[in-house]
Amino acid sequence: MPAAEHVRLGRKRTLPPCPNPLFLQWLSELRDQAAEKGQKTQYVYQKAISSLKKYPLPLQNAREAKILQNFGDGICKILDEKLQRHYRENGPDAPIHSLPSGVTVAPSRRSNNNLAQPTKQPSRKEREGGRRKREYVPQKRSGGYAVLLTLYRESQVPGGNGFMFKLELQAEAQHLSDKSFSVPDLGSKYTAWSSVSTLIQKDLVLKTHNPARYSLTELGLALAERLEDGEREQEEDRSSDVREEEEEGNGPGVDLTAEEDERKKRTEPKAGPDPAAYVAQRGSEVPGVHSSEKPQAAETMTRPARSCLYPGSYDIVLCVDFIETTGGSTACKQELVKELQRNGVTFDVRKLNVGDFLWVAKERVAPVSGQLRAPPSRELVLDYIIERKRMDDLCGSIIDGRFREQKFRLKRCGLQKPIYLVEECGSAAAHLSLPETTLQQAIVNTQVVDGFFVKRVQDVKESVAYLTVMTRYLSKLYQNRTLVCRSRELEGDGQNEEECGGREREDPSCSLISFAEFNQGAVKNKCQTVREVFARQLMQISGLSGDKAVAILEHYSTLHSLLKAYEQCPSDTEREKLLSSIRYGKLKRNLGPALSRTVYQLYCTKGALLYCHHYSETGSRPATDGVTPAVPRRWSQPLARAATAGVGPHPWHR
Repeated sequence: MPAAEHVRLGRKRTLPPCPNPLFLQWLSELRDQAAEKGQKTQYVYQKAISSLKKYPLPLQNAREAKILQNFGDGICKILDEKLQRHYRENGPDAPIHSLPSGVTVAPSRRSNNNLAQPTKQPSRKEREGGRRKREYVPQKRSGGYAVLLTLYRESQVPGGNGFMFKLELQAEAQHLSDKSFSVPDLGSKYTAWSSVSTLIQKDLVLKTHNPARYSLTELGLALAERLEDGEREQEEDRSSDVREEEEEGNGPGVDLTAEEDERKKRTEPKAGPDPAAYVAQRGSEVPGVHSSEKPQAAETMTRPARSCLYPGSYDIVLCVDFIETTGGSTACKQELVKELQRNGVTFDVRKLNVGDFLWVAKERVAPVSGQLRAPPSRELVLDYIIERKRMDDLCGSIIDGRFREQKFRLKRCGLQKPIYLVEECGSAAAHLSLPETTLQQAIVNTQVVDGFFVKRVQDVKESVAYLTVMTRYLSKLYQNRTLVCRSRELEGDGQNEEECGGREREDPSCSLISFAEFNQGAVKNKCQTVREVFARQLMQISGLSGDKAVAILEHYSTLHSLLKAYEQCPSDTEREKLLSSIRYGKLKRNLGPALSRTVYQLYCTKGALLYCHHYSETGSRPATDGVTPAVPRRWSQPLARAATAGVGPHPWHR
């Protein structure tokens, strides 16, 4: 055997310099100017710089840069103007592929490689040391100030998680900020939450996981501790000033306001229990907090109570997806709205990322004098969600694969009682692409196998009647309940279904998620984890349902772990049977050797995948007995994996 080729070890090869340094310099100047003004266009310029650095050919003018990514009409126009000015100042024959004298090439502030961007020579002050860079400290009562203080107080809670989710962080930081975290000011599109990106860039706040978890870095912890000390000193100064004023005012005299204050106390209605006061009273029950300590210490060490909606402070509102009222058969969809109005149902049309109908408990908010709009009300989603299906829509969703995906997303949306509302549409089912027996079998499987409640109706009027009855039933069911807002991601934060819907008590409470968190978590094209992508890949295989994919993920959470398990098997026979004994579903059945062999062939076959299948008796389509690989013939392995990731259509539909 020939000797093994010598492997050369060393650093990475340095990349060649950019052939368009003048354009690179102008873009860098534009980016730095935008960064100084705090404009978000700095990120657009940075993306254009990255694209320009990767382009290996010289550009004669800015119009040629339109073929590059992140170069639009605006950037090209600015570069053309600068190029014309360059020609006027230096002559029509001035070089544009080299830098003028007095300008050097310095490394980019956002890149670790040697591909550099042009900067001016440092001034004398900078060479001598210059001015020290000032530390970033957020302004008092700003969004960044509130976020740092809230995360610091959360980190000081004994036994706390050390991190907070977005909605939880916004709710608890709002009282520390003068600006709203959800509603922008008039004439602006930025809220107090916009400052979180600056905290992340300054390495003060760490953002991890999906959904995002926010926590303090070491630098952020030190800065937040200083802010907390300053806040405590101001509180002490304020309290001492109040005591001095009270001592000065204790001299002889008559208090003319005492009688008026007493009359106000007698006439003011009693409010419901205050969660914050409840936490303050029970501060001694929190580990590390004793009743002898100061109230400020107890408030700092305890987590703020979760927001609640008390009986009589909210209304049950039906939320209708805007797709159900616009587009398609306009007359039919307008009939749905008119029937709801005729029945006196309180409903709101909005965008729902999953489902067609659901119910929210909407807080009653009184308008504030002097303000154009009433403050935003809190909304908690009840545990009922409806997916409406006409027979023709059901047929189309089965053919293109949406039906299984919708059921999968409904199961994961966080609501415990999903409902399928099926409209029979009379004899129209006899003229669809699929036989009526196939559609009926799909409906039965949805109820028996998937565990959904299925309600069959004949037309739109019966659908509206069912929505009306459900709205009145839920209004009566929740009229005496205290609704507690919880985060969907916090483990053990919820209560069981019986407490929320089954047992009748004098003052029951329900733990529900907010509408904003529900709708954000149900986004269809949101960023996915490796585990979720692997699950979607598996579910593209013919015969591999969601329950089977979940069972595989319990043993092998990622594709990497599955491939490592295949490598540890001594023979191909054992690799083919690796997944056969995994149990799935309520009946705990085995996946079987056929499906296990299909998964093995998909991920471990080298080269092109040959497609061999058994035909049914009619010879019209492959038999779905699960013994054949779900990959089309003559597909290469990378292309097959792209198909299983959901990029291409299902093999049977090609």
